Amino acid sequence: MRRLEVSASNVANALSDGPLPSADASVQAQFPPAYTPKRVDQVESADGGTQAIVSNVSPATVASFDPTAPYADANGMVATPNVNFAGEAVQQIIARYTFAMNAAVERTYEQMMKSLLDIKT
Repeated sequence: MRRLEVSASNVANALSDGPLPSADASVQAQFPPAYTPKRVDQVESADGGTQAIVSNVSPATVASFDPTAPYADANGMVATPNVNFAGEAVQQIIARYTFAMNAAVERTYEQMMKSLLDIKT
């Protein structure tokens, strides 16, 4: 669930640009910074299983040309979130299959417990 949540947030905010980090302090005070994309790393837990660790993508932004933005620098550059749409699509597919596999494990467990109860009765 966390993987899908983070990926959806990244895609939804992919166009939320802002002033470059090197912009004048008065410009940075007037406009919000660009969205910082997140990533999910699934790591093994000490007690078994896994846990999802959410961290920031590095580098968080890339410079892109948008001279119409009010916070663009003298060269027309702004900070755009470093979101890889192909990578986000892969993350969403992984989330889908992970959910389906977890559901299959739960169904198998339920069937095994029902069989065990049927044997005992």
